[in-house]
Amino acid sequence: MHASIPRWPRWAHRVLPWTLSALLLAGPPCQADTGVPAFPAYFVVRDVEGAGAALHLRIGGKGGNEETAVVLLHGFGETGDMWAPLAAQLSERFTVIVPDLRGMGLSARPDGGYDKKTQARQLAAVLDTLGVRSVALVTHDIGNMVGYAFAAQYPQRVSRFAIIDAPLPGIEPWTEIARRHAVWHWSFWGADAERLVAGRERIYLDRFWNEFTAQGNRYPDSWRMHYATLYAQPGAMHAAFEQFRAFDQDVIDNRAFAATGKLTMPVLAVGGGRSYGTTMATVMRNVADDVSAQVIPGSGHWVLEERPAELIAAVRQFLEAASRR
Repeated sequence: MHASIPRWPRWAHRVLPWTLSALLLAGPPCQADTGVPAFPAYFVVRDVEGAGAALHLRIGGKGGNEETAVVLLHGFGETGDMWAPLAAQLSERFTVIVPDLRGMGLSARPDGGYDKKTQARQLAAVLDTLGVRSVALVTHDIGNMVGYAFAAQYPQRVSRFAIIDAPLPGIEPWTEIARRHAVWHWSFWGADAERLVAGRERIYLDRFWNEFTAQGNRYPDSWRMHYATLYAQPGAMHAAFEQFRAFDQDVIDNRAFAATGKLTMPVLAVGGGRSYGTTMATVMRNVADDVSAQVIPGSGHWVLEERPAELIAAVRQFLEAASRR
């Protein structure tokens, strides 16, 4: 364990027995050979069972108790690896927990359960195993949908919620957004879609990195290669497509969540200036009472990759505001 990290939080005794083997399995912590940003070397890598399937986790930081835990949830086209630059910053103050979503990255790929309500329950079970009761959420893309399902089902477990650049199924203006040609991929799933993409994962994913990055920005080639390799694993694209296939159920579930009342924890709704922009605040004000809006100028959908300094500063300010009270 990294010698400079003092006073591990109470879940540490559940993680430390796996530390050495996890770090050996994870390989070089800096991923220097890939050019992909890496988590600090003191992060522990562990697979934790929950709701019938294991989530692949990275855990680390200086948080001293459950109130200082932050969960980062990624979206389609990436894995939890995307969060390394933000995790490195947040781990100076917080305990940071970064899963690969169900079926994605190095997490298990069960046959079902890709609706976001089920995934939120899986996350809750994993946090229970770690002994973590309360968390702040920072989410992007499909991670937004899992995050909202978690906050709606377990509002007492969420202290703050920063949500980044993707709508929520069933929460308006969902109907208008779903008509846009740009989101045709929401209906692209099934056996034939998988056959078309098999062996061409990089080509398919390039479409997202090219079209949803703002003009003048470039999603890095090293990251494209890294994620394309992960999505080319057996069953990986099937599981990724299942995330979209579940949207119809997510619409039903989210409307039911919203009908029971709005979230009361502080919410930061972040949109890329050349992507969802202020629409993120519109979405979240339909389901939450205390919403602050933040637009990142010059960014498309991949906000952390396109404007890392601006996003990291916004998220840190939002999360650290609670600890200053």
